[in-house]
Amino acid sequence: MEYKPGSIDPIQLDLAIGGQAVMEGVMMRCPRSIATAVRTPGGKIVVRRRPYQSFLARLGINKIPFLRGGLHLIESMAIGIGALMFSAEQAMQDDEVKEQKTSVRDKMALAGTLVVAFALSLLLFFWLPLLATEWTGVTSGVWFNLIDGVFRLLAFLIYIVAISRLEDMKRLFEYHGAEHKTIHVFEANLPLVPENARQFTTLHPRCGTSFLMFVMLISVIVFIPLGKPETIGERLIRLAFVPVIGGISYEFIKLSARKSFGRWMKPFVWPGLMLQKITTREPDDGQLMVAMAALSTALEAEAADIAEETMIELTTEPVGA
Repeated sequence: MEYKPGSIDPIQLDLAIGGQAVMEGVMMRCPRSIATAVRTPGGKIVVRRRPYQSFLARLGINKIPFLRGGLHLIESMAIGIGALMFSAEQAMQDDEVKEQKTSVRDKMALAGTLVVAFALSLLLFFWLPLLATEWTGVTSGVWFNLIDGVFRLLAFLIYIVAISRLEDMKRLFEYHGAEHKTIHVFEANLPLVPENARQFTTLHPRCGTSFLMFVMLISVIVFIPLGKPETIGERLIRLAFVPVIGGISYEFIKLSARKSFGRWMKPFVWPGLMLQKITTREPDDGQLMVAMAALSTALEAEAADIAEETMIELTTEPVGA
């Protein structure tokens, strides 16, 4: 299960290689395959590979600028939650109970945690900045939205810095770095081995962290024409613009990855890359092997057009010569 350089052209994939760090592992997504690799407490690597076809592609929306971005965000969230739940199942198992499935109660608890986290994110990054801006007494619609954007950005930065100090998040950020380094190796058309990853940075312009930074900045511009919200309804209607903001941010992310636009996009990409210095950490070889196992498995299915779900348990090195 080793990716062979040249078997798939990264350019032909149209930036479709994506990933996400999960509990003790990494999820990698190709145009037709998703693979999630997790290191179990027993030291083994378990990989789940699933066939994948974006519902945006099925509906023909994937080529419609701006509209595709908001829907892509929703789809990515659903895929990410599924990968997180799988990683939680595997990360909590040990050799004695490796065949035991996570209980329904555990899955419901994880789902409940995700719902609560989503609600808290709306409170922290949406509602509280609005209240804080109202306390300033600003009446101008333009200044209100500018100050609201500053408060929202500060809340986001404080949150990122705060969670980066948690021990569990440090591990997650190391896997986040492993994900980025692995994608860099693939995009350089090199064999997926840890030795090749060491030369690359943990920062990547298409990272979800950079996407969120774009969302924070673009939301200010989108909200300015709405003026100062005077009622609860006017505040809530801003939520309807989240897909619009996501769509614009998505297009900026795609442009930033194109060489022809790279020079002009550097000032816009820079804040997200600086933020990734917090959300990514240098991984060890074991974490790189997990990320590379995920991408190798997804690429293998991509090249062979494998259309069934597969579970793979690796007891030896998943990549290498």
